[in-house]
Amino acid sequence: MKERRLVTAALPYTNNVPHIGNIVGSHLPADIFARYCRLKGYDTLFIGGTDEHGSATEIAAQKYGITPKQLCDFFYKIHKKIYKWFNISYDNFSRTSRKIHHDLTKQFIRKIYENGYFKEEKIKLPYCKNCKRQLPDRFIEGTCPYCGYEKARGDQCENCGKLLDPIKLKNPRCSICGSKEIEFRDEKHLFFDLEKLSPKIEKWVKKQKTWREHVKKIALSWIKEGLKPRCITRDLKWGVKVPIKGYENKVIYCWFDAPIGYISSTKELGVKQWKKYWKERGAKIYHFIGKDNIPFHTIFFPAILLAEGSYNLPYNVVGLQYLNYERTKFSKSKGIGVFCENLPTAGLGADYWRFYLSFVIPETKDTEFLWSDFKDRINSELVGNFGNFINRTLKFIWNKFKGEIPKVKIKDQKFVEHVKKKIKKIFELYEKVELRKALEEILKLSDFGNKYFQKREPWKTNDKETIYLCANLCKILALLIQPFIPDSSKKILRMLNSNGRDFSSIYKFDLKGKIRKPKILFNKLDDKTIKILMEKTSRVTEYFKKEDKIEEKIKEVVEMGYVTFEDFKKFDIRIGTIKAVQDHPEADKLYILLIEFDEEPDRQILASLKGKYRKDELIGKQVVVIVNMKPMVIRGIESNGMLLAAVDREDNVALLSPERKIANNSRVM
Repeated sequence: MKERRLVTAALPYTNNVPHIGNIVGSHLPADIFARYCRLKGYDTLFIGGTDEHGSATEIAAQKYGITPKQLCDFFYKIHKKIYKWFNISYDNFSRTSRKIHHDLTKQFIRKIYENGYFKEEKIKLPYCKNCKRQLPDRFIEGTCPYCGYEKARGDQCENCGKLLDPIKLKNPRCSICGSKEIEFRDEKHLFFDLEKLSPKIEKWVKKQKTWREHVKKIALSWIKEGLKPRCITRDLKWGVKVPIKGYENKVIYCWFDAPIGYISSTKELGVKQWKKYWKERGAKIYHFIGKDNIPFHTIFFPAILLAEGSYNLPYNVVGLQYLNYERTKFSKSKGIGVFCENLPTAGLGADYWRFYLSFVIPETKDTEFLWSDFKDRINSELVGNFGNFINRTLKFIWNKFKGEIPKVKIKDQKFVEHVKKKIKKIFELYEKVELRKALEEILKLSDFGNKYFQKREPWKTNDKETIYLCANLCKILALLIQPFIPDSSKKILRMLNSNGRDFSSIYKFDLKGKIRKPKILFNKLDDKTIKILMEKTSRVTEYFKKEDKIEEKIKEVVEMGYVTFEDFKKFDIRIGTIKAVQDHPEADKLYILLIEFDEEPDRQILASLKGKYRKDELIGKQVVVIVNMKPMVIRGIESNGMLLAAVDREDNVALLSPERKIANNSRVM
């Protein structure tokens, strides 16, 4: 049985949009690791979603004069669009506002209540006399009692990272209206008895061998200070209703329900799917989260799972630090940073950003986004090193060998052994989630290829072995770097006419046949381009302006509207013929189809046609295919396109076909 790995990225709030610090702080490293796991052949699932409850959402919605649901619907679409553009390959990206999440959270609450890990206490909560409302912890500010930071929130100080009780803040003020007329009133709430669970948590934390030192250190320091009961209910309207008698008018505090979103998001994929990761033994769960979330994923969420009693605990909590911008902090109010909604129209493809951001993943300490470094890394490493080796090798084959990879018997075993040794080292770094080092080693391997090519001087000797070895190294590099720059990797493999889809044959030097005409993969960046990028990406989008008709704006984003002819032209729809059909080894309803296109290589496409068509009915059938769909991996196997079909209310399926035979690769207009 394949090893099962569940990868999660921190659930972002939906009352705003992410900047690149958010991307590099969880989404990108989680995606790189998930892509590696799929290529390595692990049974991998990558889960994400939006954290939609809590006071921040309710107050933001109130500010704009809309409902929390409308606000979350609006920003969910924007978040999803940004992650899609970045090629973040979520298998499911869900929402904590969905019924499946509410139902599951209530199940957790009932079970933990039955198991005796909740208790009732009275607490003093802040009330703003000016606003005439109880203030959620996040909406009271003051001076941190631990470090003296003057803008600490009532729930946590972002300067020192300490979780806070709002009553301990010095000089408290309402962050909504700025008033200092704050009084603390007694309220009855439910508390999660972390103190009771402390021995179990401590024993579990101390056993962890995969965690980074700083992650384990933070967890143990919390335990050493003493875990205290923590409030799990709030007096809000927007959230999961408390299913306990006497608390029906309250909701679950979002810190408690948000991580359960990992489970509910997995659960959306079906009973068989979610249980093998969350319930069955042997599965490994990897959480990718930022510094401020480390206590929640090493203490609080594991405590919830322990209190419930039937779920797997995380195998690795990959706690990351912060990314700063040009030696300062990101600030939307000041327009300081790179804001993700601007990137699709900024002029650079996602792989440029993914490549540079991979260099500055804050794995063990805070890192810096610097435009000068961005330009240098792209020009020297992506273009001058990696891109140069691929380009010079493929151009040489195209010009000197008429596009045919020469056939040779390998004599230079030192080259082969060096490459294999490097592959093994890179895999070890991927396994340890040392992603920056893995990328550095990949680039050392392409640098080795450049030096080898230069030393052997094939332009003087027409040395076939050198070209054969370098062509195979191009294939190996394309596969190794795919988790970092997936689009570029696939372009290289396509130019090589390689069938490499995963790491199963990465150690083999077995390329043969003709290549496609090489194309330049990357372009250098000059100062003028950097200046334009700086201007475009630092713009702060004001989504709700005073003059906007908010309801219409929300409808515009959330609902599907008309498409223009220009939109339709973006789809490249072709005719192909089904050449072969196989069962998907890991999915009951999927076929693996091989589609033939004249003058183009065959395409592998996955389709849910089992039970709808027999294999013999499909072979030889002409079908209508969208060929420029973004490739996706489904249960470990890549699909490169989409068949068009009609589906009625009874779930009957009819594949679209031309009314009479027509040449393969004909375009549908």
